[in-house]
Amino acid sequence: MRTLLALLLALLIAVGLVWFLAGRAAGPAITLGAPTTLVGQKTDLKLDVFAPGGVVTALDVSLEQGGTAMPMGSLATPQGLAITPAADRVAVTGVIGRQTAPSLKTGPATLVVNATRPVLFGLRQVSSTFRKDLQVRLTPPTVTVLSQFHFINQGGAEVVVYQVNPADVPSGVRVGDREYPGMAASGAGIPNAAPGLRVAFFPFLFNQAASTPVSLWARDEAGNAATASLDSKVTAKQFRKSTIPLDDAFLQKVVPAILQNTPDLVVKDANDLLASYLVINRDLRKANNETIRTLGRTKTAKEILWRGPFRQMMNSAVEAGFADDRTYTYQGKAVDQQVHLGFDLASTQNAPILAANRGVVIFAGFLGIYGNCVIVDHGMGLQSLYAHLSSIGVQEGQTVEMNGELGRSGQTGLAGGDHLHFTMVLHGEFVTPVDWWSVQWIEDRVMRKLRAAGAPAPQAP
Repeated sequence: MRTLLALLLALLIAVGLVWFLAGRAAGPAITLGAPTTLVGQKTDLKLDVFAPGGVVTALDVSLEQGGTAMPMGSLATPQGLAITPAADRVAVTGVIGRQTAPSLKTGPATLVVNATRPVLFGLRQVSSTFRKDLQVRLTPPTVTVLSQFHFINQGGAEVVVYQVNPADVPSGVRVGDREYPGMAASGAGIPNAAPGLRVAFFPFLFNQAASTPVSLWARDEAGNAATASLDSKVTAKQFRKSTIPLDDAFLQKVVPAILQNTPDLVVKDANDLLASYLVINRDLRKANNETIRTLGRTKTAKEILWRGPFRQMMNSAVEAGFADDRTYTYQGKAVDQQVHLGFDLASTQNAPILAANRGVVIFAGFLGIYGNCVIVDHGMGLQSLYAHLSSIGVQEGQTVEMNGELGRSGQTGLAGGDHLHFTMVLHGEFVTPVDWWSVQWIEDRVMRKLRAAGAPAPQAP
């Protein structure tokens, strides 16, 4: 009997210890993605709640202000929230703010998230609480155009000077459904610029209709937004159409070399040169252009690095122009269609390729259809691209001056002969180099506006 009682006592102690330890287990780990500083009329909420198996038994989100808790949604009553279980986590997305809490006022508030998960086979529950202090901002920002005479060429670029308030909100230019950021005017050489003074260089794509609306935008983290119309005139352009015949000799020249240098590219049969070429011309072209867009959006200086008009390759003949609509044929039949987003410039074989303006090299290597390629950042979203080089003479991170040698011309990538493929890129989008080569365009479209804003524009060296 004593042994039995001892065993029962030991069992009770063990059960009690397990029960106690289960109650001390960590509750769900709550991570806030957004918002981080502000909440407004309608603000995006992103939460990750980590729990084994993605199981939570209770979850509620609220805003506290002045001692009052205002429910934003819960597991039982989601309201404006979407609560999605997944492996070891629960994703919470939706909107919070005055839209769901009409009594919310400008000033400090606290986001409060409570979550509970089961432990000990569901016999116990453990909870955790996450709190984040925020500022409630209910007034939308303002954005005001300051520059004048915005004349835009289809496929080209333009610049606008504007004021945004508050100065800390993201802002820029919207062309159709595409947005481009404005940058601090100090980066354009404007001394003593007001905190909210911005300069935005932006592209107008070759395939956007001339009627595409252009406006300014400003938007804070709280979801408050403002727009302002931009007085502009777009000149439509007619782009050339051309036919590019393919033959077996050309395919044999370019396809194996590109496949060798692009091992991640998947083709069904490397011996089928035409089929492989079409994958290269379509899929690899798309991937390469996405790489260029990513570089344009993420690797640019916040100040203007260039000085004066850009320079075209010396003594070069134009073999193909910007936005030429190309139909590719094989044995007399059309097999593909692509748009050529640059200029093909030919000089002598193995000609020196010189930087069109001052900047910093952000890419120097093999880039699929472009072959050996160099991309130079000129600041505030503007970059120049040099492709099909036989050799590269610069490294990423290197500062180059105008006319500094980048490499030698060649016929790597999708090049039928020795030439330079040159183009300009603005916030990751291709624009015609013609504008940037023009002394008059630089003066009218850029320098005049920067001088009017209170600073001398960049001058040629």
